[in-house]
Amino acid sequence: MAISQLRTRVSLAVVISCTPLVSQADLYSLKIENDVFASDDGHYTNGFELMRSFEPGADHWSRRFAEAMPGWSADQVDNVAYRLGHQLYTPDDITRAELIEDDRPYAALLFAGISIFSNDQHEGWRGTSGLHLDVGIVGPAAGGKKIQRRVHEITNSDEPRGWDNQLRNEPFVNLAYHYRWWSQQRLGGLEFEYGPSAGFALGNLYTYGSAGFGLRIGQRLERSFSIPAVAPAQSGSMFFDQGGGFAWSLFADVEGRYMAQNVLLEGNTWKSSHSVDPNEWVGDAKAGIALTWNSWQLAFARVWRTREFNGQANHDQFGSLTVSTWF
Repeated sequence: MAISQLRTRVSLAVVISCTPLVSQADLYSLKIENDVFASDDGHYTNGFELMRSFEPGADHWSRRFAEAMPGWSADQVDNVAYRLGHQLYTPDDITRAELIEDDRPYAALLFAGISIFSNDQHEGWRGTSGLHLDVGIVGPAAGGKKIQRRVHEITNSDEPRGWDNQLRNEPFVNLAYHYRWWSQQRLGGLEFEYGPSAGFALGNLYTYGSAGFGLRIGQRLERSFSIPAVAPAQSGSMFFDQGGGFAWSLFADVEGRYMAQNVLLEGNTWKSSHSVDPNEWVGDAKAGIALTWNSWQLAFARVWRTREFNGQANHDQFGSLTVSTWF
């Protein structure tokens, strides 16, 4: 099958699977992750994600699904998100056409996802959880070569020359779960939430276990759900209560992951491709701000990531910007 035909079929499948994204008026979010916010092109160079979030009705499939899951119940489902996204990964030097063996592979991925979130309030603390299912494709069918070249033409940036060395086409399915314990305190006019988190992912894109610690400081924290997530984690809930004027929060988070599988570094599962030797332990530090005004929310995060593979010269930095609004 020609690459153009495969790309067309994959794109159609993703669009069909994400039809609920535009089916009714709810909360819509656009997240952009890019290393331009922190440095130059290289490694995780760009990602975008479109999300539609909503509170499901009593007869929605997500409540029946939660009822069948151990430890969940139908009334614990607070919001559901349908997601559609694209990500680009490159070596540091995109001007070289030859294979750069000691730097990460070129890779693009196109995916659609579904997330189910719960928010359980207790006396003095709350617990938030997210269950995520992503399906998509890594490889030329994701269109990374054309997208990056076109963007760099428009912005008059360096021409990316090495996309002929990218990972080959491989569909993926990934399941992930994440839970946070939030202890709640007040000091004067400020509210505080802090506590640990734990999670895991299983699939042929990523397999990992994670643990971390997060902090939120601000006013009217109850209006928003949690801290924005960044790849490889599936998206955190961007759900927030509309109306009620202005709210704000500063947030910080550290997370460590044991990476048992990362196809974006280790190369294709069933085909020969470029690969590097990944580090099993990877850590993130994240800090940012979220501003909420009536039906709008803006969240920005800066991320510092430890070296992901042997021979990586420096740690990575990138930013994440999410704009959300109710329609």
